[in-house]
Amino acid sequence: MKKGRLIAIGDIHGEFYKLENLLEKLNLKRNDTCVFLGDYIDRGKYSKEVIEKLIELSKHINCIFLKGNHEQMLLKILKTKSETDINFWLINGGNETINSYENLLDMLMLHGDFFKNLKPYYLTDKYLFVHAGINPDKTIDKQTEDDFLWIRDEFIDKKHNLKQRVIFGHTPFCEPYIADDKIGIDTGCGKEENAKLTAFICNEEVFIQSDLVW
Repeated sequence: MKKGRLIAIGDIHGEFYKLENLLEKLNLKRNDTCVFLGDYIDRGKYSKEVIEKLIELSKHINCIFLKGNHEQMLLKILKTKSETDINFWLINGGNETINSYENLLDMLMLHGDFFKNLKPYYLTDKYLFVHAGINPDKTIDKQTEDDFLWIRDEFIDKKHNLKQRVIFGHTPFCEPYIADDKIGIDTGCGKEENAKLTAFICNEEVFIQSDLVW
């Protein structure tokens, strides 16, 4: 069988229709591998539909689902039930996710396993896929979850020492961010009304973006 494509997809943030449009443009084949960089939920109106779509897609395509900081916030409140943690999640878009599911109990019953099984990163010979980035002063085994999920300028502004190129989301750019050692593909989907959802086809070094704006 011909080797499939390796495709990274950036932060979705509940934008179901942009996700559908992007997947249609990608015209995925069974031997492709899709690495989703996290932040599937919050801010957009259709978090439930996004997760349902991803679970269905994973039955037909090899999908790797990474954890984003928004999924970390959700999992944290389920564990701590802290009012401070809940409020922090809500002001960062959690209200839209609750409205999508109606309540947290429904979310857990339907998709709890999906959220609990998200990976911190995905490493290949050529690429490291991660939600936010890495601390450039640490080796991979010394990174914390917060490094993987929250880091910004410290990672973006400094070259790292890995042999792999890092493909990351989390920090929004108007267009994909391209540097010798890293590529950022969060183009603001769910954060800005007219922002597009971006994919990067690693084998071809090509970017594909959704057309739809909602």
